[in-house]
Amino acid sequence: MKKHFHRRAGKFALAALTAVLMIASGPALAGGFSRGEADTDILFSEGNYSLRTGAVYVSPGRTYSTLNGSPSSDEAYSDAYWMPNIGIKAALGSYGACALTYARPFGASATYGDDAQNAEAITAISQGLPLVNPTSKMSFTAEEYGATCDIQFDAGRGGFYLIGGVFLETFKYNEDTWFGSVRLKDDSGFGYRMGVAYDIPEYAMRFQLMYRSEVEHDAEGTFTPSALAIAAGVTSSLPTVGGGTLPQSIKLSAQSGVAPGWLVYGSVMWTDWSVLPDFRYDVSNLASSNKIFNYEDGYTVQIGVGHEFNENLSGTVNLTWDRGVGTGADITTDSWTVGFGGEYKTDLGTFGLGGAVSYLTKGSQSEASGATYNATADADWVAAIGISYSVGF
Repeated sequence: MKKHFHRRAGKFALAALTAVLMIASGPALAGGFSRGEADTDILFSEGNYSLRTGAVYVSPGRTYSTLNGSPSSDEAYSDAYWMPNIGIKAALGSYGACALTYARPFGASATYGDDAQNAEAITAISQGLPLVNPTSKMSFTAEEYGATCDIQFDAGRGGFYLIGGVFLETFKYNEDTWFGSVRLKDDSGFGYRMGVAYDIPEYAMRFQLMYRSEVEHDAEGTFTPSALAIAAGVTSSLPTVGGGTLPQSIKLSAQSGVAPGWLVYGSVMWTDWSVLPDFRYDVSNLASSNKIFNYEDGYTVQIGVGHEFNENLSGTVNLTWDRGVGTGADITTDSWTVGFGGEYKTDLGTFGLGGAVSYLTKGSQSEASGATYNATADADWVAAIGISYSVGF
């Protein structure tokens, strides 16, 4: 009887609460530009074939408190966003499995109010820059399309797994300024992941170490002039190029059944955000723009507990700390996140619903550290909600 429980505990904690775990991993603005992760844990799901899909809606609330030393009346500059996630797994007999995955691992989106735009203009004038061109809106999105497989070897009471795969990562960057709009895109960034795992289903115990490679992006696109630029003599679209490197990461995760109906889990993740000191793009025959970050490496720690209330209903709650990677060029501070949710099993599949609340610690940015203007932010809050669906046979 106890052995039967532990197999079910491992199933509900990792297979069905994907959306909840994805929420609690860091929907806040800390941790550089990290968002969702590919669902490679579907490789361990029961059955020969599995489908898991989910989506998380995140509503950040980061607001400037002061700009260049004066109080700001701007609304929150951080935009809401979605994090979709899809995983499809097929077993390879008793030797292992392969999975196709889709995720959005990185991204950012911000809309700057009049106070922030004026602060950027005043700072540019004081620095004697030849072009005063504040940003009104900025966004970028990276999408990942991956294929990952594992090979299983018997090892004592459990199994040892070798995991490896490749992925295509696309990159899209949009920026609107007083002088026009920049649109950049790269559809040919390739990377790989590899790892090892040891799994004992009898005790719902698993240890896993995964590495995800960095990806270099060389993006191309166009600059479209605004009415202000046209009045200044720039009357046609211009070719634009830009690029940067999105970081590698290493994640160590573990879980174990501890009592009938109970399971604990946790993870530690390192992300190499120092590989992206800045992002530069060049508009042919016009100007260049350099967005300075000077990030430190990021660390994310999560602990959680799952409980099976009955054969159909399970739940989880977790706590995540994400170390802010900012050094003063922008405001990316520590965050603390509480994630929670549940799943319900039906004959048609398993449905999940989860939520999370993140607390963003206060911070500041300064012209001396590479920021486009001086600013401070008080502590802010982030809310998120997610849904998921999984089925296997």
